[in-house]
Amino acid sequence: MLALIFLIWKIISFFVTFISPQLIPYLGSFAYTKDLSAYHLPNFISAWANFDGLYYLRIAQEGYQQYEEVFFPLYPVLIRLLSPLFWGNQLLAGLFISNLAFFLAIALFGDFLKICKQKNYFLAPIILIIFPTAFFFGAVYTESVFLLLVVLTFLLLKKQSIILAGVAAYFAALTRLMGVFLFIPLVLTVLTNKKPALWFNFLIPLLPLLGLLTYMLFLFQTTADPLAFFHGQAVFGEARSTSFVLLPQVYFRYLKIFLTASWSFQYFVALLEFCTFSAVFIVLLFDLKARIKQRDYLLLSLNLFSLINILLPTVTGSFMSLPRFALLSLSFFIALSQIKNRFALGLVSLFFVIWQIVLASFFIQGYFVS
Repeated sequence: MLALIFLIWKIISFFVTFISPQLIPYLGSFAYTKDLSAYHLPNFISAWANFDGLYYLRIAQEGYQQYEEVFFPLYPVLIRLLSPLFWGNQLLAGLFISNLAFFLAIALFGDFLKICKQKNYFLAPIILIIFPTAFFFGAVYTESVFLLLVVLTFLLLKKQSIILAGVAAYFAALTRLMGVFLFIPLVLTVLTNKKPALWFNFLIPLLPLLGLLTYMLFLFQTTADPLAFFHGQAVFGEARSTSFVLLPQVYFRYLKIFLTASWSFQYFVALLEFCTFSAVFIVLLFDLKARIKQRDYLLLSLNLFSLINILLPTVTGSFMSLPRFALLSLSFFIALSQIKNRFALGLVSLFFVIWQIVLASFFIQGYFVS
């Protein structure tokens, strides 16, 4: 069933790339947009490497340039390794990696929930597929690879394969900074394991930290700044700050935008960011309360990971890109799958599908939507 839904999702995604140019004028104001022509592919394919996708392709081909250290290395390394299979075309390699990783991730996500004996376990992956920003899973972005590694970590922990889970978490931390926080399920699993733990099991939660340290060591050797991935944030997002900002301050800033800014596409994006964060955050808080009562430590740790996933970006003072980052807050999709009112769930699903088509259309035409 998931294979069929995945296929339908891909068909709709490519349909969007054909129809959006007829409805929306091209903007394409992101950096290096002309570099897409170097891959000699039709627009309905190359458009899936818009915005950050081009940076991953440049890193895969040329290595890191100044400030590009904000993009973690595993994904561009995979593109570089697999590009010979695609006649040296990094863009095709990136699309293959993203789509394959996403298909595997949703299949394993369903298996994980089934093993956890979650009701309607088959619905959560479907809701994830139709979420408004899920089209990023099919783009040259890290979302798919990171999702696969996160799901694999939790699935392996559920199967008591703690060492392999630690290895998956190590590579997750080389894909995105959030991967470091996979130490949470690793720690809780080791501490709550009913079987006597071997002494080295207590070292396994350090593996995601080791993943980050591996990248920091590389940065120190190449830039003399082990925190270059953080210091470059302001360059790739004018709304971001390298100083710590509290969540109430971020809310105040957005409310000020809504009250004072003029209507524009950027106003719409800010509203999208604000609403998405608020909705996901509230659902996750209710889910956290339920997980604490159930005392299912693995699902509890997934909720904590999901909360950190959407809260961490806000410390830079913005909800920027949170509609995309929310894709990795898996507890949100599990919680939605538990909605008992099928009519309400149907309305939510329809809303998601419509908005994914709308947002994907703007993304294809070079508009920043997340």
